[in-house]
Amino acid sequence: MSKIQKFEDILAWQKARELTREIYVHAKAGLFAKDFGLRDQIQRAAVSIMGNVAEGFDRGGDKEFIQFLSISKGSCGEVKSHLYVALDQQYVDATQFNLLYNSADEVGRLLAGFMSYLKQSDLRGRKFK
Repeated sequence: MSKIQKFEDILAWQKARELTREIYVHAKAGLFAKDFGLRDQIQRAAVSIMGNVAEGFDRGGDKEFIQFLSISKGSCGEVKSHLYVALDQQYVDATQFNLLYNSADEVGRLLAGFMSYLKQSDLRGRKFK
């Protein structure tokens, strides 16, 4: 694994950014845009994925970072759950749902893998930067 200098170097953060961009695109369209509660909640959950990766990284030690990555992973689950509501309300079609769901699932897997790596690494308690 190459050395991570900044949170933008983390693949999970990069993929979360792409997911967030796509969530915003879909949430601006049609009836989805008018469902303020769902729209705002799914956007907040997507933003939370990115934000917690960045915040955890900038806090320093890997133990605390893992905690923030875990919160990010939980936000992935929240996005996936909200996508079912969007599908059921016909705010997104099955193809859009599958693309967004698979993207959120990929981010979750990347986060889980990164947490596993950090737990097994020899970086315990040290700063990343």
